[in-house]
Amino acid sequence: MLLLIAVTLALYLPGFTSLPPMDRDEPRFAQASKQMLETGDFVDIRYQGEARNKKPVGIYWVQASAVALGEKLGVPDALKTIWLYRLPSLLGAITAVLGTYWTALALTSRRTSLLAALLFASTILITVEAHLAKTDAVLLATVTVAMGSLVRLYFASRRGATRVSLVHPALFWTAIGVGILVKGPITPMVVAFAVIVLCVKDRAVRWLAILRPGIGLLWVVVLVLPWLGLILLRTKGAFLADSVGHDMFGKVAGVQESHGAPPGTYLAAFWVTAWPMAPFAAIAAWGVWRARRDPAIAFLLAWLIPTWLLFEIVPTKLPHYVLPVYPAIAILTALVLDGGVSPRARSRVAFIAVLILLGILPLALVAVLVGGRGYLWSDLPVGTLLAGIPVVLLLGGCVIWSARNIREGAFARAATGAVAAAILLNLFVLGRVLTPSVSDMLAVSGRLAQAGAAAIEPGCRSPTFATSGDHEPSLVFLTGTNLLLTTPQLAASFLKEGDCRGAFVESGGEQEFTAALGTRPDVHLAQRVVGTSINGGGRLDIGVYVRQRDRP
Repeated sequence: MLLLIAVTLALYLPGFTSLPPMDRDEPRFAQASKQMLETGDFVDIRYQGEARNKKPVGIYWVQASAVALGEKLGVPDALKTIWLYRLPSLLGAITAVLGTYWTALALTSRRTSLLAALLFASTILITVEAHLAKTDAVLLATVTVAMGSLVRLYFASRRGATRVSLVHPALFWTAIGVGILVKGPITPMVVAFAVIVLCVKDRAVRWLAILRPGIGLLWVVVLVLPWLGLILLRTKGAFLADSVGHDMFGKVAGVQESHGAPPGTYLAAFWVTAWPMAPFAAIAAWGVWRARRDPAIAFLLAWLIPTWLLFEIVPTKLPHYVLPVYPAIAILTALVLDGGVSPRARSRVAFIAVLILLGILPLALVAVLVGGRGYLWSDLPVGTLLAGIPVVLLLGGCVIWSARNIREGAFARAATGAVAAAILLNLFVLGRVLTPSVSDMLAVSGRLAQAGAAAIEPGCRSPTFATSGDHEPSLVFLTGTNLLLTTPQLAASFLKEGDCRGAFVESGGEQEFTAALGTRPDVHLAQRVVGTSINGGGRLDIGVYVRQRDRP
């Protein structure tokens, strides 16, 4: 357990405090949590003046609690410190890894369980979610706790037990209740799909009594209903209409927010999002199919297949939607690999593993280092470029180690090489390359907020800002809740209305802005900020205009 915690910290801490707010979802969540602390209203969820009714309140509560604790501990400018809002995601990711290990322990040995947890912990997708202040890592923690409890209750019923300790039913239903508060129906949906498949497979439903469904459902209601009742009263029912009617059913019925993709997209993306677990899963796939009638394998397939198929069918697709089934894939992979793979299969897939791990990853890193100028950074520090050379070589060494051990059937050793490669990659890319000090072109919002604050006269105690062209949530989060999102003409009017004001004006609207502003000697261009939009990769060139205090 301590080993897993140490590995997860090595995987997830690089870049955790240094990465800027990543548009758009992360700063939207963080800003809504910040407004709860600013207003003292912990029922209504708002992004500036707009009701944010897409997700329940759970993630905002835990984020606000983390920031409040940070304030009490003396963290400077805690309300605008993004890593405090990320703490629940970090803890959720660690809990999900430990939950994967705990779930696997009900099915196999400690060695195999450790292999499963390591494979899952090192995947790119959970690493990304551990670094983002949003719902998915915490949601995944609830899924793994629920499924870890379910597997113990299910196999207890198969052994003929009719009554068990209350611990596992309590964990099961608590995880479902917390999951609902975090992301609505996803946790109960994953669990329900697995339960339905198991009931159909076994042609039995009587085993469900061991879950204590009566008192369990009542407990879920106790957890969820108080806040749900308050928000329904506050919004006059609009919360359900927006979250269920618009957000959930909208994604099922059609494409939302330009995130449409055909069926099969998640399978194609798996080779990237599940790196370095993906090649191991490919090796194990045939063995999983051959052993599909084994009770342990069948349970994991019941967890995996229905949820995966649903998300493949749903038109709206984002990589993290299938994250709740990644622990099942990791455990399936470990179960088969630790049971042994034929020499022929090992030799055949060794080349594939080398191609995927050795060829693509270091080449991609080299491409980023060579081609990132003008997109990621204005000038790449020589030290970072030189550090990239041994990193690429070490990555190659880790991958060769893994490939050789795969060929020999030593999959636990191969996994250690893959995890080492993931740690090395995270240390260099997240802990160095993508930090604002290196990838300055990505840190546009932070640079704008700093430039605006620096340009305002020291005597202005409560400066206010408007922005035209760049309306990213990260700018709202870092500048302030009262940031006015407007047009070039109205930004000029905003500056005319009072002193101690600033405006961020994107170059495409500057001509309209200056025409509307007219001759104003008290307004001047303090700085230009050039960079790349995190959301979409577009080029940004923004002028920072300020109006100083009127002189007598």
